[in-house]
Amino acid sequence: MDRDEGLESGFSGRVIVMGASAGGPGILLDILKKLPDTTSGIVVVQHLCQGFTPHLVKIMDEQCRMKVKEAADLEPVCDGTVYLAAAGSHLKVMKGKTGFYLRYSGKKLYNGVCPSADVLFASAACAGKMGMGIILSGMGKDGAEGLLQMRRAGALTVGQNKASSPVYGMPYEAKKAGAVIIECTPEQIVEQIIRFSGREE
Repeated sequence: MDRDEGLESGFSGRVIVMGASAGGPGILLDILKKLPDTTSGIVVVQHLCQGFTPHLVKIMDEQCRMKVKEAADLEPVCDGTVYLAAAGSHLKVMKGKTGFYLRYSGKKLYNGVCPSADVLFASAACAGKMGMGIILSGMGKDGAEGLLQMRRAGALTVGQNKASSPVYGMPYEAKKAGAVIIECTPEQIVEQIIRFSGREE
């Protein structure tokens, strides 16, 4: 499949959400560039300074088989596409009649950040067992509460392990809260994503 077809081929039946902060961009790229372009749609909150999201999108899009773009309000989540949340607004996953779509909602800081992984994860609980939440390297506790909501709703929840995390704060807080089902390395996270998507290379 051509990388750009995902935007035209309809909604993803499953949705993957990821949250990361300090130490996250490099790990995020390592994971995404190993995924096939048939992977279920992925929505990402990466804590960045204002104005850096387009730069990160460009770098990732050039190196990944999936299409990587900055998330737009009200757009559908499609297979083969990665959506990065823009700085300064919270991004949510919403469930529609035919699939999932994205919605920007609010600018008030949550856990001291905006966008917040907690806000994204909590919204993705609407996907139930058709959702997957992944928390990567980062400082603080953003994402723990929302990931727990996803787990309680039946989603697969994954945390990066301590040995591979430059900053183990966010994954640790999620694990401590009981939000993480599987803890593993970035390489194993790739395997989990492909398995969850129901597709092999």
